[in-house]
Amino acid sequence: MSEGLDQFALWTGLFGGLALFLFGMDQMTVALKRAAGDQLRDLLIRVTKNRFLGSAVGAAVTGLVNSSSVTTVILVGLISAGIMSMGQSVSIIMGANIGSTVTAQILAFKVTRFALPMIAAGFLVNFVSEHPPRKDYGQMLLGVGLVFYGMGLMSDAMAPLRTYEPFIGFIAALSNPIAGALAGMVFTAIIQSSAATTGIVIVLAGQGVMTLETAIAVALGANIGTCATAGLAAIGKSREAIRAAVVHVLFNVAGVAIWIGFIPQLAEFVRAISPHVASLEGSARIAAEAPRQVANAHTIFNVANTLLFIGFTTQIARVVEWLVPDRPAGAEKPLAPKFIDDNLLDTPAMALDSARREIGRLGDYVAGMLELALPAALSKSRASLRAIAEMDHPVDELHSALVGYLGRISITHLSPDQADELMQLVAVANDLEHVADRIATDITTSAGKRIDERVEIPADAVERITAYHSAVLRAFRGGVSAVTERDRDLASTVRNMKASVRRLASRINRERFESVPRAKAHSVKEYVREIEVIEILDGIFRVARRIARSELDLGKDDGGDGA
Repeated sequence: MSEGLDQFALWTGLFGGLALFLFGMDQMTVALKRAAGDQLRDLLIRVTKNRFLGSAVGAAVTGLVNSSSVTTVILVGLISAGIMSMGQSVSIIMGANIGSTVTAQILAFKVTRFALPMIAAGFLVNFVSEHPPRKDYGQMLLGVGLVFYGMGLMSDAMAPLRTYEPFIGFIAALSNPIAGALAGMVFTAIIQSSAATTGIVIVLAGQGVMTLETAIAVALGANIGTCATAGLAAIGKSREAIRAAVVHVLFNVAGVAIWIGFIPQLAEFVRAISPHVASLEGSARIAAEAPRQVANAHTIFNVANTLLFIGFTTQIARVVEWLVPDRPAGAEKPLAPKFIDDNLLDTPAMALDSARREIGRLGDYVAGMLELALPAALSKSRASLRAIAEMDHPVDELHSALVGYLGRISITHLSPDQADELMQLVAVANDLEHVADRIATDITTSAGKRIDERVEIPADAVERITAYHSAVLRAFRGGVSAVTERDRDLASTVRNMKASVRRLASRINRERFESVPRAKAHSVKEYVREIEVIEILDGIFRVARRIARSELDLGKDDGGDGA
């Protein structure tokens, strides 16, 4: 480098400042998602029916988390969890781009002087407080301070570049709008933060190193580069989740394609509407005016794109569905994990939701096993019994995936209520696996013995067992639905079935036993096999009531009766 340019100070200041900026963004975002994960999730879900409201909420959520990529990743997780459809997410993705301009607007102010006080205050709150929400607020404040401090370091480090010829030549090459946009796209894809790219552009424009037109081109490219994060989050996810990432890419690419030829006009417009500091001249005036001009151009570009495309959300959804068609039927295992998503681990509320929905799938499958088990057990077909036993293998696989996922959630920062919810889901997952084992092992073993003994179950006994089986199946489905739908009334209904189901079991036992002395050969064996099935079903009924009780006990310390 040329004489007078301190290479060490330049690169350590630039990359050190960038590292602090990105680390601060990450700390702030993680803390916010922990503190407000439930509210962010509920807000995104509730507004999907109105495209304009959805766009506004997308902008608000992104403004809070300071990243359109984070909002899109959250949406991918919600879609993967089956909570939202791709079509519902289109307007939110559009609004997310507006929200991403909030960071640029804040950075355009002279905020670096507040950095150290915010870092000190945030660290103090996080270090001293023992209450999780307060610690999160402290971490957020600390993160914002690090973002501002990193900006200050980068600004100071890059000040000498105003007179460094090789760098000036590089920036001059970016005066071509396409070259500038490509540079912004590549840099943003690498660091996965359009806010950081925009922040650097604001610094360079404020130093007078980069013209407003070049700064706008780079900022436009950053809008495309930020899609990389959402694209990575969608890898291996459902088709709906992949489509959401494609919407993000298409929307941003189309917006840049429209504006790339009008950068000079946009630059003139923002110069006209942005504040002027006539009392200053030269580099001082540039430093005062350029940051706000870049931020305003960034905002106008994203707002205009959203207004332009908001009326075509349905058409965009159809195009993306055509580009990313559904997988052929039968391409997936029956219980391959569908909803659990590691990208949601930073937002425990959403991660727990996805696990709950996966438990719903597991419960429905086990209920299907239970429904098919009785006809197989009463038949003389060993093939039917083997088919029921083999249905247990997918249950074991999904149970293992669920327990592993819940284990990963457990090491995140959970509130007391979330910790209780986690343990409920672990217990329910184990209960469902236990029921599947009882069906696949106990019922099939009992039926196999009956076939070996050549015992026929009388028609009246079949009728009694079928009635009891129907009651247990109804309780089991109700218990699972109570947990997956958070329905306390349904949980109470299942709990209150105890008396009627137990009376039915007692009547069956009494009537069947009274008929044994009057019956002919095999009567004792018939009685044993019939009651054996009733006892297995009674054990499953106890588990169903325990599952229902877990929903009633959630959030309170209640010992219960154990069944």
